[in-house]
Amino acid sequence: MTCYFRHLQEIFKKAEIEVTKESKQELDKVIYGIVATKCTDCPETWKEVKKRIAEDEEGFVALLKAEWTKSQGKRD
Repeated sequence: MTCYFRHLQEIFKKAEIEVTKESKQELDKVIYGIVATKCTDCPETWKEVKKRIAEDEEGFVALLKAEWTKSQGKRD
């Protein structure tokens, strides 16, 4: 469920995350974890992501980067 990724290109860039075909699914799980929504509810997730970015974009970027880095460590 990466329906909202096209809206987050600048956020991914700021978080220094390269989105690839291989990384999309894991990145999607990380975002769902951050906003605590169901992995099957793309519109609800996008709504929450927009809200979080509007409230504190810098904080969201930092959290996304940290959680992404953590998830990559678990895969190795």
